[in-house]
Amino acid sequence: MQKIYFYITTPLYSVEDSPNIGHAYTTLAADVLARHKRARQVPVFFQTGTEEHGSHVEKRAKDTGMAPRAWADSVSGNFKRLWELLNIKYDHFIRTTDPTHEKAVRAVFKKLLLSEDIYPGKHEGLFCRSCEIFYAADELKSGNCPVHGSPAEKVSGDAYFFRLSKYEKALLKHYGENPLFLAPQNRAREILNFVSAGLKDIPVSSGGDSSWGIKAPSNPAQILYAWFGALLNYATGPGYDPDTPSDGFDMKWPADAHLTGKETLRFHAVVWPAMLMALGLELPKKIYAHGWWTVNGEKISKSKSNAISPEDIVREYGADVLRYYIFREVPFGADGDFSLEALKRRYNSELANDLGNLFSRVLSMVRKYLENRLPDKPENADLFNDISARGPEINGKIDAMRFSEALDDIWHIVGILNKAIDDKKPWELARSGSEELKPFLYDLVWSLRVIAGWIYPFMPDTATKMQLGLAVGRTSAEGLETQKPPTLFPRKE
Repeated sequence: MQKIYFYITTPLYSVEDSPNIGHAYTTLAADVLARHKRARQVPVFFQTGTEEHGSHVEKRAKDTGMAPRAWADSVSGNFKRLWELLNIKYDHFIRTTDPTHEKAVRAVFKKLLLSEDIYPGKHEGLFCRSCEIFYAADELKSGNCPVHGSPAEKVSGDAYFFRLSKYEKALLKHYGENPLFLAPQNRAREILNFVSAGLKDIPVSSGGDSSWGIKAPSNPAQILYAWFGALLNYATGPGYDPDTPSDGFDMKWPADAHLTGKETLRFHAVVWPAMLMALGLELPKKIYAHGWWTVNGEKISKSKSNAISPEDIVREYGADVLRYYIFREVPFGADGDFSLEALKRRYNSELANDLGNLFSRVLSMVRKYLENRLPDKPENADLFNDISARGPEINGKIDAMRFSEALDDIWHIVGILNKAIDDKKPWELARSGSEELKPFLYDLVWSLRVIAGWIYPFMPDTATKMQLGLAVGRTSAEGLETQKPPTLFPRKE
């Protein structure tokens, strides 16, 4: 079967904790890209989900008095509910406890064991249970994991290893021949330097006391690390299973855009591609690693109780405002600081005043001066033609996930329309009976329709309200009648 779908993936989110603003950031970025593609009639398959195995999840469940499966069901449900609240429209939500996924993971393990890309051995080192990865002593920060901040444990025992070192040269060759494979460029350089320094084989299983995971088919005493199954989800979700070929898989694979946080980039930019090479699968087209969010300058941490609740923001401002703020505030890929004060400032200045006031002014003048009637196409549309011509550049920036730049351009155009109203003074044109009034208002309305289309991936509810306000009602001999416009963004005091 021929590839048909533009396939977008997010990392799997661990059910060790409930979702926060960082999880929302990645998934919203995928949703923006997916909506943008769909609006241009591109078939999209958008997958997200939860990673539910591992000793860290088992311990978290026991600490709360729950069985691991019940805990995983509860937290995975929290992710689904948040994605619904944030208006995220995914096509598939995969859980690593799904029976079809577990079956495919076992089949992959057997295939790689047969090809000797996986082999038995013994491991010893400094281990982070949350990462399920061994660190060199100089990678730790005061003996703690550089990602989670938890103490690294000295661990040893039998294990199965993935022959990562075998793919060092192949990975470097792929990076060199595909300069857009890793983004942004500063992250790509980090990965290139890491691989160039030499790769070591890594353990994919443990014979520890945890039973919450997928057992190695060749040795049930060994439990596969959660990351091993999690990295395979991007293939198993659309249908990959070495034992059961699927036509649907070929319609989606490879992934066109994989989004992840910078803390898991080594897994996704090094280990995952090497595993795909070992399986003979085509590599994803692009892996994009975004930065971390801090809150008022401090890293989000349970111990500091500074986690931002997306639900609280949605209750106060609506989902569209959060979606707008996180992509307007910081270039996607860079680190950013989340501030409720900055969110409110952008809301009042850019949403309520710039866009909301523009929308309200234009439709009020249409009601007042044109008796709610519009033509089916603009007349003498200088603004509309100029603004529409900028579409390819804005679309290209969204395609490249340069979201803040696209929004900068859109808001620049919002400013042009507001200035045009101030310069033209339609109210004075109306008093003088000028023939310039109607064409100018028609021009403004059709320009707003273009803007509504551009902001749709970021603010789907707002775009819908704008389109409804600008939509035609009944047809009369004098033109097309508009609908009553809603208030887009009531100002916050």
